[in-house]
Amino acid sequence: MGYDLHITRRDDWYDEAGPEITAAEWVALVETDPDLAMVPPSPDWSGPPQWIADMVTHPPEGRMGTALRWDSGEIRAKNPSEVLIGKMQQVAAALNARVQGDDGELYGADVPHG
Repeated sequence: MGYDLHITRRDDWYDEAGPEITAAEWVALVETDPDLAMVPPSPDWSGPPQWIADMVTHPPEGRMGTALRWDSGEIRAKNPSEVLIGKMQQVAAALNARVQGDDGELYGADVPHG
């Protein structure tokens, strides 16, 4: 198990309704951000499209934690490092969203959203 942080436009990331970040917005942002690169799905993947980007400029470390995944109108990261949290705040600002933890706490709460 791990702890997720969410980039969201909703009042709370777990709300079922509210403004969403579209897959097209996510792809466009990744295409213009030199810190991020889309991870292609494996050749045997037959499920729905996966919109996962890796922070390619992240310093090497011995654990997972450099991927951002778009799903259901939000972007999330599992157990992000401080470096990735900073990147998430930049992404959130660019998307007029905010970063929120699983328990509802805000990271960079002064970032506008909605």
